[in-house]
Amino acid sequence: MVTQNEHARQAPEIKDEDLILRIGDGDRTAYGMLMDRHLRMNLAFATRLLGNSHEAEDVMQEAFVRVWKHAVNWDPGRNTKFTTWFYRVVMNLCLDVKRKRKPAVNLDEAADVQSDENGADGVLEEKQRAARVAEALRQLPERQKAAVVLCYLQGKSNREAAEIMDVSVNALEALLVRGRKKLAEILSRDKNQLLEETG
Repeated sequence: MVTQNEHARQAPEIKDEDLILRIGDGDRTAYGMLMDRHLRMNLAFATRLLGNSHEAEDVMQEAFVRVWKHAVNWDPGRNTKFTTWFYRVVMNLCLDVKRKRKPAVNLDEAADVQSDENGADGVLEEKQRAARVAEALRQLPERQKAAVVLCYLQGKSNREAAEIMDVSVNALEALLVRGRKKLAEILSRDKNQLLEETG
């Protein structure tokens, strides 16, 4: 006898492209399933691009509103992967937010230091390192930043990232090379400055 949990594990997973077709028919359950699959990873992507979790949450809300509104127009004949389309939507919304921003210092971006008696130094050091990398990422040009985040932080292949960014694989690889070089320069400069301050 097969239990309900075993049956659920044996059932084939519904593809994203099938879910969006169901969403186009008004299926709220399919919408919830798609949100459950893609919210966390895309929220992390948006947060890395924007450097601000509040703006990233707003972007994700708008992105999922667009899923609901545009699902009815989804054309399975185009052979478009939902994930590619959705990453592109999120990336474009992030770029729109950045264009509308007014230059300002955001205190929400400051590293959150928590007390941990058994490893406070290690936790603080890790948070400082993460903050330095995040700051270095913010200094990259937008397209380089998107390429680096997609490939190295989101785990996308070069082909997937190129599709999301609507560029060739060669162009993406050139963006990655320039992005890595610029990151290395920024982080090296920061390291030298830190050594001078503490030395």
